Amino acid sequence: MAPPLYLLVSPYIQPATVGKQITMNCRSEVLEVSVEGRQVDEAMLALLHTILLHRSTGKFHYKKEGTYSIGTVGTQDIDCDFIDFSFVRVSSDELDRVIRKTVGEFKDAMGNGTDGMGQISLEFYQKKKSRWPFSDECIPWEVWSIKVNVVNLANEQERQICREKVGEKLGEKVINIVEVINQHEYLPKMPTQSEVDNVFDTSLKDVQPYLYKITFQITDTLGTSVSTTMRRLIKDTLAL
Repeated sequence: MAPPLYLLVSPYIQPATVGKQITMNCRSEVLEVSVEGRQVDEAMLALLHTILLHRSTGKFHYKKEGTYSIGTVGTQDIDCDFIDFSFVRVSSDELDRVIRKTVGEFKDAMGNGTDGMGQISLEFYQKKKSRWPFSDECIPWEVWSIKVNVVNLANEQERQICREKVGEKLGEKVINIVEVINQHEYLPKMPTQSEVDNVFDTSLKDVQPYLYKITFQITDTLGTSVSTTMRRLIKDTLAL
């Protein structure tokens, strides 16, 4: 089992300038992975939890308006069952349940035992208050799109090779995520107590992620080039 990658950055050390606050652009990042059916949920959990680990803070404790302290964020090592990979997630069962629910729905929609393609997206946003009777505006500032290619393998030997190769690819993706997050890009400025719900999800008792939503879509047919590439990779490994 590969050791978990401890690549952490502070999620709140890059305050936005006034200029960026006004001319905010949404940063968009795309990741792509090829897996077999039983690896879908573990691969998605590894990537989504890695992103949210770096987009969460401890709970805010306000002393008075404009003055606050930030609680600690615990972490937990997670070993995958069907991938040679371990990852680090925020130690929050509440947050984990929310992510697992959506990932489970995504996996169910992908179906079992057939090649397929789908995409799961993690969008971070902030709220802009609107006057009555209009609802608040949700303004995205960062979107991660994970394209998932699912291939149906022929035997246990191929599955074992896929187990190792997917682990290697996930390691590369985690490093890529941290490199992107380390770039000096837009983050919402730290809110006052009256505005904290416009920037952070305060519904969890033990952690405070930036406001986010997870959505997914399914494509019925997997492109032949993707399926062929995965199988060629397996055959090349078998030939060694």
